[in-house]
Amino acid sequence: MGDRITYVGLDVHKAGIVVAVAEGGRRGEVQEYRRIANTPTVVARLARQLSRDGVRLRFCYEAGPCGYGIQRQLSGLGYECVVVAPSLIPKRAGFLWAIARQVTIAAG
Repeated sequence: MGDRITYVGLDVHKAGIVVAVAEGGRRGEVQEYRRIANTPTVVARLARQLSRDGVRLRFCYEAGPCGYGIQRQLSGLGYECVVVAPSLIPKRAGFLWAIARQVTIAAG
């Protein structure tokens, strides 16, 4: 059995971070985990909690006005962390996000 990897997506804002987790590799279901404060202490605690039981973590968040502080902190703690440029996130050609959101809200 190989290493267990958990992918952690961070939606970073000045005051807080929304954390989403995909357990079980790339095909794992993505679930909102929790909302946390955007402080170094809370981010470090989150990483420790998620990495219990020998799980490897891979963090990712979108580049924005909050900078690279979280990336430097997580990398310094020994975790993989990638900051993605919004312009490089792949999108399906011709896909209208506003319409998709309206359909999702109406269906659910």
